[in-house]
Amino acid sequence: MNALPLPVLLAIFGAAGAAVWMAGTRLVRATDVLDTRLGLGEAFGGLILLAIVTNLPEIAIVVSAALTHQVGIAVGNILGGIALQTVVLVLLDAAGLPGTVALSYRGASLLVLLEAGVVVAVLSVTVMGSQLPSNLMLWRIDPAALLIVVVWVAGLFLVYRARKGLPWHQQGQPPDGQARPRGHSKKARVEQAAQRGVSTTSAAVVFVIGAAVTLAAGALLELSGEGIATQIHMSGVLFGSTVLAAATSLPEVSTGLAAVRMGDYQLAFGDIFGGNAFLPVLFLVASLLSGQAVVAHAQVTDIYLTGLGALLSVVYMFGIVFRPSRTIARVGLDSALVLSLYLLGMAGLVAIGTS
Repeated sequence: MNALPLPVLLAIFGAAGAAVWMAGTRLVRATDVLDTRLGLGEAFGGLILLAIVTNLPEIAIVVSAALTHQVGIAVGNILGGIALQTVVLVLLDAAGLPGTVALSYRGASLLVLLEAGVVVAVLSVTVMGSQLPSNLMLWRIDPAALLIVVVWVAGLFLVYRARKGLPWHQQGQPPDGQARPRGHSKKARVEQAAQRGVSTTSAAVVFVIGAAVTLAAGALLELSGEGIATQIHMSGVLFGSTVLAAATSLPEVSTGLAAVRMGDYQLAFGDIFGGNAFLPVLFLVASLLSGQAVVAHAQVTDIYLTGLGALLSVVYMFGIVFRPSRTIARVGLDSALVLSLYLLGMAGLVAIGTS
């Protein structure tokens, strides 16, 4: 595909991005219906299923890159995608609330704080794993990638336990937060589907078709993106962490805006942090398919992006604790700081690439 003209590659990339937006949004809605009717929504398995579903484009990109032994764009998409998807919260803050209220003021809770903590824990293990010898492999399994999965599952289990109750006043819910319980927007969508006569079977069909389209579109994004980056002389890491990560984040933007506009601010936070914590788990998939210790082969730019993703997550953790009521340009102080740090981080990434 690299030999195709640039306009053709751009058209393929744009069409694949549109497919990810449309199919991914319908896929998440079908998942909501199946979660509720099969009793998975609040269960441990439901958390894992949701993490996988919302990251199908990234899964397709990782699989495609690993099979061709070209994991540069995939690694950049995974680690850079965490930083960019955190910036999605800035968009939700600006577009989903009136300019006088910050997203972290309405959506703060101890549960959200724990979900952000899981992201930082997984990224910390990623940095540690990058220092292990690249020849340290066990039956095509990268030990660092395996440890990331263990930490993610442990964190997910603690979040699941926290959903059932916390030994804090009012279950860790702040005063003057969101008016209705977390997840009410999902229940509303499921009720609307029932009113339209959407059966469990039809939801399952939409799920399968949506998953297939999203996976295929994700693979096309990776293949066309690699060609675009080559022809415009842009590094794979920079392209993967910006343009490609933005394209694969479109379903999160759609579902996040829907949640925020329905007043389900904690769910919007949880979806972003949940997806970010899952992304490094894909290193194990890349390791199994490519036979390489992917984490140990992480470049300087990859570790840089890992640190950036952790930093942005920590800023929102502080925002959740302090709950700033003041806003700047329609977003909370924490969101304004996250956007500023991201732009500075991208400038630093360019500087690294040109040094």
